[in-house]
Amino acid sequence: MNGAQDLPRRLLTPVDALAIESRGGTDAAVLLALYGWPEEPGLIFTERRADLRSHAGEISFPGGRHDEADADLVATALREAEEEIALAPAAVELAGALPPVSTFVTGYRVHPFVGLVPEPGELGLEPNPSEVETVLTFSLQVLQENYEMRRLVRRGTAIHTPTYEVEGNFIWGATARILGDLLSRLQIGA
Repeated sequence: MNGAQDLPRRLLTPVDALAIESRGGTDAAVLLALYGWPEEPGLIFTERRADLRSHAGEISFPGGRHDEADADLVATALREAEEEIALAPAAVELAGALPPVSTFVTGYRVHPFVGLVPEPGELGLEPNPSEVETVLTFSLQVLQENYEMRRLVRRGTAIHTPTYEVEGNFIWGATARILGDLLSRLQIGA
């Protein structure tokens, strides 16, 4: 079985992922846009603008809050990726999902979906200047090599969280937990 066909076996189906209970009062969805699988896999991230009210300057996956107009949470992830970085939904081949992750401070229930995409240079990605400072890409191997558990203080609360620091970019919180689950399932660095 080749790597592209094997990928869905390492993930959950969207239906199975949505059936998993998790905390959080507001549903959101993110897209883990995976390129180069299986030879040299990497992911597309966004760096949020520093002047935003929430999650300012943070590194995250494209995504956002579920809108009632979205057919489902997969549609939310695809819509948000198109709005934030001009990633056309037609360029994404849905491979599967990961379990939902709760955010501790903001009360979101984040539903991660994994989609295969062409190499970023072929996608014509453009950050939406009202939300995204820049589009970032990192290889999964480099992310795995830069993993570290850290104690951080967020809004006065100490948290012990996985982190990834690559080229001065700091990934933590829900994004890091989602990334850790994906790396584990894909056995990157194993």
